[in-house]
Amino acid sequence: MLASSALVLLMTPGLAFFYGGMVRSKHVLNMIMMSVSAMGIVGVLWAIYGFSVSFANNKFGLIGDPTQFFGLKGMIGPDAAAKTASAAEVDIPLAGNTHIPMTVFVAFQLMFAIITVALISGAVADRLKFGAWALFAAVWSTIVYFPVAHWVFDSNATDANGNIVHEGGWILNKLHVVDFAGGTAVHINAGAAGLALCLVLGKRKGWPKTPMRPHNLPFVMLGAGLLWFGWFGFNAGSALSSNNSAGSTFLTTTFATCAAMLGWLLVEKLRDGHATSLGAASGLVAGLVAITPSCSSVNVLGALAVGAIAGIVCALAVGLKYKFGFDDSLDVVGVHMVGGIIGTLMVGLVATSQAPAGVKGLFYGGGVDQLWRQAVGAGVVLAYSFIATLIIALAIKYTIGLRASEEEEVEGMDESEHAETAYDFAAVGGTARTAAVKEA
Repeated sequence: MLASSALVLLMTPGLAFFYGGMVRSKHVLNMIMMSVSAMGIVGVLWAIYGFSVSFANNKFGLIGDPTQFFGLKGMIGPDAAAKTASAAEVDIPLAGNTHIPMTVFVAFQLMFAIITVALISGAVADRLKFGAWALFAAVWSTIVYFPVAHWVFDSNATDANGNIVHEGGWILNKLHVVDFAGGTAVHINAGAAGLALCLVLGKRKGWPKTPMRPHNLPFVMLGAGLLWFGWFGFNAGSALSSNNSAGSTFLTTTFATCAAMLGWLLVEKLRDGHATSLGAASGLVAGLVAITPSCSSVNVLGALAVGAIAGIVCALAVGLKYKFGFDDSLDVVGVHMVGGIIGTLMVGLVATSQAPAGVKGLFYGGGVDQLWRQAVGAGVVLAYSFIATLIIALAIKYTIGLRASEEEEVEGMDESEHAETAYDFAAVGGTARTAAVKEA
């Protein structure tokens, strides 16, 4: 579980490379910094009250008790185990009904919170003030992610007699939505927030007429590879043990990702005449997103179906921003929101009782019972995240301001926000320097 936690943490630097390569060269450091800063901001909040709001005993019916684990009390030091006790007598707090030490579970779930916030940044590339981003990340984590994580991830715990000793979130325990690793809490949540934030922020200068090509496709491919690598900790690690469930989710994650990449490339080839490296990277991420909620509930054929459908649909969905006029810079809506919805709903269609989750979808004799549950869970998270993000974004816009000035945007967010540049073009002579400056 510690290895899985480290793998999930690695996903955020992977995302930084993925997003950083997709923007123009004058914005790459700012893009990377939004992911990296999420690690610091969310990490501090998680230690103080974020974990408690997400995984403490249910309070007010909507959140975990913020005071129960405030400052992670009772987990580290003499409060967790008497110093005088022998190794056999130490009473280590465990996570729910598992045999996982609570400290390990805290670390594992922290990484989910970090990357969910970082995902949002792709929708607002090239124009969001860094200070506004930092404030948004802190407020959004508190008001949106921590409560939603409680709803989706916090399971009830029972004693030996079956009595509930810990009451978790309603989406998991009352609605019985299957979301193994975060299709709703992570991807739909981040996608809906990205949509709301980019609507409030407005379009980039020159979009969509001015070409805004990725400046470094090898960065994009590197980032996608790191994401795929880390995603095994994300999905297989959510089994909380090295068991059959972990092995099954490892395989379904792999097969869905492969199918999604091929599906995206097929759409590109038929539509544009070329299969691109950017399409391959985007397709595999779409597959990873879609299989995240469903990896424990589908068999191999179901995983292939989830991946193929996600790759094809997300490849088409990223074009919706041009039709409807919202500037989702790096396709957070088309990949994460749409992919998360596909994966969540597909549970209600292709889930099989032979898979570890043990539920039946419509195509395996389960009727529509699981499907409507998945749809309600996805819809509630989408609506809550979108509305709450709109309110947060508008509040920041009319207080400290959200958007960089036109001059700062033209100059580049790296220079204007961080006083740095990713590349020293002055050291490049002749036509190479001229070409590089024009591209920037």
